[in-house]
Amino acid sequence: MREQLHHDPFAGTIFVFRSKRADRLKIFAWDGSGLVLLWKRLEHSAFRWPPISDGVMRLSASQLAALMDGLDWSRLHARDIGQPSATS
Repeated sequence: MREQLHHDPFAGTIFVFRSKRADRLKIFAWDGSGLVLLWKRLEHSAFRWPPISDGVMRLSASQLAALMDGLDWSRLHARDIGQPSATS
């Protein structure tokens, strides 16, 4: 896998593959003791796939969770949280 995808599966990289119809995906991840395979299929919709640059897509943990839930991950935005102000 390392030679074909140019990333080390034992260094924390998560590999996500989807079907042509985008209704199924497989995720390979190293959990420290072995490779984990997660397979998911959506019944009535398709996964919204992120843009791919140089053969790689980059997602935050929350975007990956939204992708897994079949949500539109591109609509996730972190809220700006201001600094707390001290009161006297």
